[in-house]
Amino acid sequence: MAGLLLRVKTTMSIVAHRKTLDLLEGGYASIHRGRSHDFDDLRAYVPGDEVKDIDWKASARHDEPLVKRYIASRRHQLVLLVDAGRNMAATAESGESKKEIAILAAGALAWIAAQHGDVVALTVGDESGVRSYPGGQRDEHLERLLRVVDERVSLGAPRSDVRALLDSVARALRTRSMLLVVTDDLALDEGHVAILRRLRTRHEILWLTIGDADLMRRAERPGEVYDVQEVAALPAYVRGNRRLAALFEEAAVQTAESTEQRLAQLGVVSHRIASRDEVVPGLLALLEKQRRAGR
Repeated sequence: MAGLLLRVKTTMSIVAHRKTLDLLEGGYASIHRGRSHDFDDLRAYVPGDEVKDIDWKASARHDEPLVKRYIASRRHQLVLLVDAGRNMAATAESGESKKEIAILAAGALAWIAAQHGDVVALTVGDESGVRSYPGGQRDEHLERLLRVVDERVSLGAPRSDVRALLDSVARALRTRSMLLVVTDDLALDEGHVAILRRLRTRHEILWLTIGDADLMRRAERPGEVYDVQEVAALPAYVRGNRRLAALFEEAAVQTAESTEQRLAQLGVVSHRIASRDEVVPGLLALLEKQRRAGR
């Protein structure tokens, strides 16, 4: 079986052209920028870099803007918080597997973090419990983390429990870290909000939502359509009811907007994606929002 990390790297190179990947790497680096860095080398300027980091003499010699790259005096830690409930094994809005999109997103940011010398840890959880895996940065380590997600998320898995996932990290993680939460459309309740407030006092949080498929819009497709969370088929006569379809769509939009608003109020940057093609632009949008929030 081909390595999951190799699949992530290959997909990134296909989905995103070189300039976009440079922007993504530059975006990740910029949110950790500080003056306690030692000079390392030069790289091409990308939007978002500080003008004061441009090496004007080197730029003139190479006929393109170059910025100084620094080595952080201490490593940072990225913790992937992945919802492992059976809903993550279902279909995304694009018709693709939510699990595959989640692995691509988590793997992409993990690989970039490791490239910058940071360590990557993982916490996965569902209704049956939460498990954490320590940080590392070698390719073999990242591959193991992605395989954990791949093996844990299945249609036979228990229901999601994002509150327990967040609470576990809030209780156990003492080192200041960046957290990437990967889940699907979720209605935040007061329990989620309380835990996120605690997490925000110590950590930076990026929230990536993988959009659910609209089951009501699949009425024309043959075969049964299932709600995996409830393990129940959605009858064709229900999917064919236009009034119910409109109400369903309205409720879905309200949930997504409400979640985004509540996260913003908590100081948590968020973004919603629906397909593999949106992973790299979505991560780039998250990092840009985080960089602006940190000004």
